Amino acid sequence: MTELDQMSINALRFLAVDAVEKANSGHPGAPLGDSPMTYLLFHKFMRHNPANSKWSNRDRFVLSNGHASAMLYSALHLAGYKVTLEDLQQFREYDSITPGHPERGLTDGVEVTTGPLGQGLAMSIGMAAAERHLAARYNKPGLEIVDHFTYVMCGDGDLMEGVSHEACSFAGTLGLGKLILLYDDNLISLDGPTELSFTEDVEKRFEAYHWHVQRVADGNDLEAISKAIEAAKAVTDKPSIIAVRTIIGYGSPKAGTSKAHGEPLGAEDTKKTKEKLGWPADKTFYVPEEAAKNWAQAKDRGAKFESDWNALFAKYKQQFPELAAEYERVFAGKLPAAWEAGVPKFPAGSKPIATRIAGNTVMNGIALKVPELIGGAADLSTSTKTTIKDSPSFHVDPNGRNIFFGVREFGMCAFVNGMAAHGGLIPYGSTFFVFSDYARPALRLAALMQVPSTFVFTHDSIGLGQDGPTHQPVEQIASLRAIPELTDFRPADANETAAAWQVILERRKPAFLALSRQDLPVLDPEKFDILNGVRHGAYVLQDGGSSADVVLIATGSEVSLILQAAAVLESQGMHVRVVSMPSWRLFDGQAEEYKKQVLLTGVPRLVVEAASPICWWKIAGDSGDVLGLDRFGTSAPGEIAMEKLGFSVENVVRMATRIVERAVKTSAVAGK
Repeated sequence: MTELDQMSINALRFLAVDAVEKANSGHPGAPLGDSPMTYLLFHKFMRHNPANSKWSNRDRFVLSNGHASAMLYSALHLAGYKVTLEDLQQFREYDSITPGHPERGLTDGVEVTTGPLGQGLAMSIGMAAAERHLAARYNKPGLEIVDHFTYVMCGDGDLMEGVSHEACSFAGTLGLGKLILLYDDNLISLDGPTELSFTEDVEKRFEAYHWHVQRVADGNDLEAISKAIEAAKAVTDKPSIIAVRTIIGYGSPKAGTSKAHGEPLGAEDTKKTKEKLGWPADKTFYVPEEAAKNWAQAKDRGAKFESDWNALFAKYKQQFPELAAEYERVFAGKLPAAWEAGVPKFPAGSKPIATRIAGNTVMNGIALKVPELIGGAADLSTSTKTTIKDSPSFHVDPNGRNIFFGVREFGMCAFVNGMAAHGGLIPYGSTFFVFSDYARPALRLAALMQVPSTFVFTHDSIGLGQDGPTHQPVEQIASLRAIPELTDFRPADANETAAAWQVILERRKPAFLALSRQDLPVLDPEKFDILNGVRHGAYVLQDGGSSADVVLIATGSEVSLILQAAAVLESQGMHVRVVSMPSWRLFDGQAEEYKKQVLLTGVPRLVVEAASPICWWKIAGDSGDVLGLDRFGTSAPGEIAMEKLGFSVENVVRMATRIVERAVKTSAVAGK
């Protein structure tokens, strides 16, 4: 290691330490131990352009141990990204771009949101898979416009999390040779030495996953780390892990202990650490001029990297203009012209069809027009109906658009987030709705990052039948509606399913579909403006006239139920408005005027959904009621399960009649 290297590494270390110290909050231990690896990546190995963090062919870097965020922000600052010294001084402060853990879309150069351990690692695997698929689609001999690595750093905690097992097993199965994992093997977790809870042989574990495995004995040995990275880059048929033995809190009085992990060093120990590592103890946020110039080379090299690529792309564009135009389009996040023509309509009079089956027809219609649509299911493709026809498996042919994830719900959804964050693709993952519980942390990160991940959940209610309560979702839809910025779609029929897919692609935001196993009647696409209704989250199927007595509201399979109940109520002389609400969140975001147009004012409302009623009381209002489920389901044929648990025409009629009678009595009392 040269003196300049050491100075540059220490500049990185102490920017991070000073940021944590000023905030009086954060994690100094990992930056002190991991800065040599980070310096090598940003300064020597990564092909990136700090002046353009969105360059499509950049190497990606993911800090899975996101608690080391102060180190990442400091590296981004030193390398020339849009992170200033003042930003570092505002670490963990309100409204800063340097939050406690890295957040995509907030800080220039941050690829994905990390902090929940294991997920960054899993997302990096999705990124590497995206690179492989796009390379297969676009590259031509001598014109490899997609050619980059994904680097990820993780700690012991990442590898303890279950999602790391799912994701790393899958990465080995796929043989993702452009994925390189730097494992910070420091033998310490927050509670103490890892021997308390983590004694597995990590190297043998990754060998069993079919990874290329190396070990570096000293995290300060730049030459050894460099050789290991070069060797990893040379292995093209396996992902690589480099286990680097580091010392948490290196150079500090707390070095090698859990006390270095998650709290500031304190003024006295910060001073001692700087003195031990030969750094001016009286200076904060200090970067020597030589170190600054050394780090700044990343910007000059980055400009050349992108310039050379632009020249290559210009040649590519001359020889393959259509593919080049498509490449530019997908990375701009734009859909092809007239893509909506691929969205099918299901005519009135079509025989009833399950929305999961209709969803397959819709997906395949879209896939013909939108080549960036790619995804699969967690060993349930035949049940969730999410296979793209006439396309091979990605595992067999990287140009294939069908990904067989195996029984790895959490890993799958994190993988989808990584693909979406990479850019150039519209990815989806699918499983039974009840198993969304396994993947909830990834759904939450999708919403937090606002990446265009789509999650297709089928077997959406007790209507799935005899698999019983273990497989019948009850609380899941209310739980996912509680996640900010995650859009729900529970379509009532095939045409609402088609409209939901169209809205999802138009919005390019995280969303999930809850689709039925059982067949549902098809709404008339000529009679109703279904697409506009879905865009607004809810719309009127039956007006009920200006003197409506009751408003019936439902989602999914229960829409056909309330239409039947409305017919009975109308035959009894009641005026009924029927509302389909395929997206609770989209409707909740509408202007009050639209809400009143749909739901009316002063008219009692009955909401019907075969799920937890907890999110519906704000819609039902004080004078209304909710027919939902406050219990688990039952093992029985779907129709019987629905009927026995209250989802019958007779019960809807009874409840609607009761709330109308109650409203009349209340009005009469008020009149007196």
